[in-house]
Amino acid sequence: MSKRPDGDGTVRKRADGRWEGRIVIGHREDGAPIFKSVFAASQKELMPKLHAAIDAYRGAEITGPGMTLSDWMDIWFEEYAVPRLRPSTLSGYTNSINNHIRPALGEKKLGSLKRSDIQKFYNALKKKKARGNKTLSDSHVRGIHMLLHEILEAAVRERLIPKNPTDGTTVPKCNYPPMQVLNEEQLAVFMEAIKAEPLWYDFFYTEITTGLRLGEICGLKWEDLNETDGRLRVRRTIQKDHGELLIGETKTETGMRTILLPPGTLHLLKERRKSYPTEWIFPSLRDPHLPVAPGAAYQRLKTILKEAGLPDIRFHDLRHTFATHALTGGVDPKTLSGILGHTNASFTLDTYTHVTTDMQQRASVVVGGFIDDLLTEVQ
Repeated sequence: MSKRPDGDGTVRKRADGRWEGRIVIGHREDGAPIFKSVFAASQKELMPKLHAAIDAYRGAEITGPGMTLSDWMDIWFEEYAVPRLRPSTLSGYTNSINNHIRPALGEKKLGSLKRSDIQKFYNALKKKKARGNKTLSDSHVRGIHMLLHEILEAAVRERLIPKNPTDGTTVPKCNYPPMQVLNEEQLAVFMEAIKAEPLWYDFFYTEITTGLRLGEICGLKWEDLNETDGRLRVRRTIQKDHGELLIGETKTETGMRTILLPPGTLHLLKERRKSYPTEWIFPSLRDPHLPVAPGAAYQRLKTILKEAGLPDIRFHDLRHTFATHALTGGVDPKTLSGILGHTNASFTLDTYTHVTTDMQQRASVVVGGFIDDLLTEVQ
């Protein structure tokens, strides 16, 4: 099979109704073409843009070191990101590229990007004002770095550049909000508080006994529940993007899992099904044909916490609360890792070191006592 020549153009209508013109601007190691795309609402509008892009390519010889970072980001987004990422992730990438990376570095030639250019960019980001006249957070800057690193790493794999200029740069460390966990006394108060929330009791009871992510619990359907053996399949997640609820896959492959429900949770859901014969286990209060919106659940949690005089924790901290009390209660990290949908048990251990340290201390006391008893018997 012969290679398609550089500068060759094709036209197609996408599934979303837009028209796309693609130009071959190079080839991968296996001979597969690398495309640059232009878009329009109709084929008539597309053709002038496509011809102009072909002329620009042939005139400027946009390939390898001559390609701008902006050109490569367009290619990377369509060929690498769109086929594998969720719409919400793509939306975040689009914002980072268009609002930060492209204005600062987009016109630079891909092959001439230096580590010093990237470092100056990161330093400027730290001073850049965001919403509310606040500077970008360290985690936001770090996220932009990780995206740019991924984009340029793909360029290295395609042999468009010899090395990744983001390597060796200094970026802020992650400064995520500290984990907050409801202690036993606070958890008892919370469980009592949700009894006064008839429309939300089942939701929060299920959350505190399973540790599901917010999008995962919102995305549960009755078809996911096996009432016979008490197993619940976690198969999807609900997210909101530009005001629209999106149904997508779980955060990771291991996020797609089946968990065994505690007897009390299983009984609660069986009883709930009698009153909520909808597709969703937790439907929207306004429209039962839709799942409950993550934002609505988050705001309800905040109200419950405030009225109960409890710490102002995040929804994700309910997941941390579940995991902490599960470990303290004797659930082994590997089993808990499977329940939570973590990649591996080591991640669970690293996340909950505050608990596992206490467990190790208790274990040392148990082992020490066991050895002391043996020595006493021998004497």
